[in-house]
Amino acid sequence: MALVVAQEVPTSSSMAVPHGPAGVGKARHTMREQLLGSGVSDSVVDDAVLILSELLSNACRHGRPLGRADIGDGDVRAAWRIDKAGRLTVEVTDGGGPTRPVPATPSVTARGGRGLNIISALAQDWGVRDSASGEVTVWVILLAGHRRDDFATRVAGPGAALEFADAFDDLD
Repeated sequence: MALVVAQEVPTSSSMAVPHGPAGVGKARHTMREQLLGSGVSDSVVDDAVLILSELLSNACRHGRPLGRADIGDGDVRAAWRIDKAGRLTVEVTDGGGPTRPVPATPSVTARGGRGLNIISALAQDWGVRDSASGEVTVWVILLAGHRRDDFATRVAGPGAALEFADAFDDLD
């Protein structure tokens, strides 16, 4: 006779993440573990973890930590939840910064500036919410049940995918 232990996995979670690269890995691991335990598909979990990583990186690069910004040390807040409609919302809140989060148009050789464009391609919707205290929350909504299309189709648009052999047509 096998003993089965039921473990309730939260449909929402919130955690303080150190303002800097040190906590990003732990946040990704925690999110992956909780979402997989909630039955979210691997592909959606992969998208959500990538989005969380991008949002945390942006918060650390462009935002101040929550709380006492004059100390220069502190946390940002990462949160995720699955609602009754099956939407997964990922949020990262920081202490605000000198610029608003907007997608950039980086050059081909630029080392950064693609994160919000990647998020736009992966997400059903995303936006920015400001609080009266100066906190800035970037939120992203994904469908928790399934991914819309493969990544290449989402980035390039429908009908833009090339077959492997098409790349060699001019060589004949």
